Amino acid sequence: MDLLIPSFGLIIWTLLAFLIVFFILKKFAWKPILQSLQERENTIADSLATAERARAEMAQFKSENEALLAKAREERGQILKEARDTKDKIINEAKDQAKAEANKIISDAQAAIHQQKMAALTDVKNQIGQLVIEVSQKVLRRELGNSAEQENYIKQLTNEVKLN
Repeated sequence: MDLLIPSFGLIIWTLLAFLIVFFILKKFAWKPILQSLQERENTIADSLATAERARAEMAQFKSENEALLAKAREERGQILKEARDTKDKIINEAKDQAKAEANKIISDAQAAIHQQKMAALTDVKNQIGQLVIEVSQKVLRRELGNSAEQENYIKQLTNEVKLN
């Protein structure tokens, strides 16, 4: 039990040694220790302020970056829309041009066909006319061999002409 309860003399000498160390520390070490603690506190406060400013700047940069990305996306969408519109316009112009050319080709072909048809009809009519003339000449030579038949035929023709 003696180890747990110190004697009165030990307490006084320990208290005296403590007070001497305390006054020496107070006179020589206390101010530098407090000053270094104050400097450390200021450094920590400055670091926190700098970190807060950096965080604010990062947030600002992030918002600016997001705004730039949004603007870039919008511009990309607009460029794509313009490209689609241009593509549709070019396709429609090409279709219209192709239709116009096809219509021109068709009309030219129809005109050529009509012209060839008319030429063929004229050729056929001419050939038929020549055949009719040849046949008529042969028939008339044979039937109108005598003058009495010629007079009867002329009278018949004049009667038909008057009726028409």
